[in-house]
Amino acid sequence: MSKEITPVHITKSSVELFKILKFEGIADSGAEAKNIVAEGHVKVNGEVETRKRRQMVAGDIFQIGDERWQLVD
Repeated sequence: MSKEITPVHITKSSVELFKILKFEGIADSGAEAKNIVAEGHVKVNGEVETRKRRQMVAGDIFQIGDERWQLVD
């Protein structure tokens, strides 16, 4: 597994998981982002997350495959 963690800067106190995937270019659309989450491809803080609208906050780490991102404010 990659040890690199890419920072994702957020401007709100919380952001829905699928929106982060869309706005970071990980998914091409909101629908694709929701499918990626619903199919269990995303881990949040080490646990598989299937809730598309999970509220993400600064400090949360999400992972798809070997790639990891951390939310920072």
